[in-house]
Parts: sequence; C-alpha cells; structure tokens
Amino acid sequence: MSANPLHPAARVGVLGAGLMGHGIAQVFSQAGFQVSIWDPDPQALGDVPRRIDAHLQQLGETRRASVALCSTLAECVGGCDLVVEAAPEQLALKQDLVRQVDAANPDCIVASNTSVLRITEIALHARDPRRVVGTHWWNPPYLIPVVEVVRGERTSPEAADQVTQWLRAAGKLPVDVFKDAPGFVGNRMQFALVREAAHIVEQGICSAETVDLVARHTFGRRMAAVGPLRNSDYIGLDLVEAILDYLAPHLCDVKQTPALIKQLVAAGDQGAKSGQGIFPWREGEKDEAEQRLLQHLLAMQSLDAGR
Repeated sequence: MSANPLHPAARVGVLGAGLMGHGIAQVFSQAGFQVSIWDPDPQALGDVPRRIDAHLQQLGETRRASVALCSTLAECVGGCDLVVEAAPEQLALKQDLVRQVDAANPDCIVASNTSVLRITEIALHARDPRRVVGTHWWNPPYLIPVVEVVRGERTSPEAADQVTQWLRAAGKLPVDVFKDAPGFVGNRMQFALVREAAHIVEQGICSAETVDLVARHTFGRRMAAVGPLRNSDYIGLDLVEAILDYLAPHLCDVKQTPALIKQLVAAGDQGAKSGQGIFPWREGEKDEAEQRLLQHLLAMQSLDAGR
C-alpha cells in the first residue's frame, strides 16, 4: 500500500463501468492516480473513454483522463492499493466480487460504492473484513463533492483513514460515517423525504406537481447554504420542538414503499424509462431533465470554486 496518497504510483482499480464506475475512475485519474477499470460487459467497458471525454468537455477540461481498460478482474485489481466496487445493488454479487478480489490481490483495500447495503454484510465472506470499507459516491461522481466513508463492524480505522486520505487527494469531500446503518446518511434523509412526499399525494393534500414545486422553491433553495440541523439552530430549537410536538404524529411512518409507488410499479409505470410514472414523460424529456440537472450542478461547482 502506498504510504503517500498523492504519489502517482498509488493505483486504483474500479469494478464496474456503468453509471457510477466510469465517473469514479475519471475522478481518480484526473487527480494523478493510476487507474484501471473492468466490467463483464465489453460494450460498457469499451464506452468508458467516450463517456469520460464527454464529462471532461462539460467541465471545460483540455486534458484527457488516462484509464486502463482491462479484460479481466484479476488484471484490473492486480497491484492496486485500492479497489472500488461499483457493481449493481445486489448483495450476493458484491460479496462474490470481494471474494474474487481476495483471490487476485489479498493486500488491497476494497471500497464498496453501495448506496444502501450494509458494509458488514458485503464483507461477510471476505478473507480480511478489516480492509473492506464503504465509499458511497453520489451521481454524477465528478460533480458531487461528498463521499460517505462507511465503517463496517469489522473495518479497521486504518483502512477507513487511508481511504479518506485518498479521497481528499482526489479532490473529494469525504465524511466519516461511524455506524454501518442501512442507507448511511444521505439516503436515509432523501428517502424519508420521498416517503413523506408520496404520503402527501396519497392523502389528497395536494398534487404531485405541487409537492415538487414546494420542495424545489422553498426549503430546497436553502439546503445548499444551511443543512437541516444547523437551520434548526438558526430558527430556534424551541420553535423546532413546538412544531415537531404538533406535527410528528401526523407524518408518515410506514415501514414499506408507499402505496402510490407500489401501485404504479405493479402497473408497469416505472417512471421516465417507461414513459409514465408519478408524472407522464414524453420522448426526450428525460434527456432534457438530465441536462438541466447537469447545468445546475456545474453552476454549483463554479460557485464552490469561487468561495
């Protein structure tokens, strides 16, 4: 393992070239790490350079990222200091990838990019679970600064600290998650909001359009400047206590997916990819929404850089 996280010899292997994997590879490569990537789908693997070049063009970067495309997992992880697993959210698949990394490179740190699965479960069959840690990146990885560093029940402090150093060297903002709870930090808050938003529509309080407009143009506008707990301090904890004592009994606390979403999925209405979900989606509208989101995130990045 490289002692200096900024040393150009520090090597990172990425398993999975999909939505998150190629972006994670890009971030490390731009920061000077030696990066390799593997995917069982040759088409997804071969498309990595084009997708990274498109991201760099969006960022106005003139330098190209150098990422080695590997035909086997063993080739990808051999000699690496850090292996980032960015496979689909299937526990058995992630456990199997950890086993394969064990066989090919038993000394590296393995970081899982799971967004909700417990790291302790992913490391269950690892040869040395002390070197398995969670790194929850957010999409798109090259624009969202925060990475949640999650300690499994057996993750060593040294492994978590080393990964944190590497992430800082890659220009990210790593945050320490002390407890291996499903969903970690961001997704627990995000999906609590989704649950309440669906409940509001189910109860006939307002339309789905109104829910989204209120979220975007009220508290959503404040979130980039002040988080929920600091805002609680800002407005006064006595006021927060009074509001929650009255409001909390009326908030949704169901222990499963809200009926609004379950019924739509059962009917085959899966959202933008099927053309119908909570909202109708015309052809090309998903691409337009993605471009609006990317432009917003690029603008936020410019603001951060100017502070």
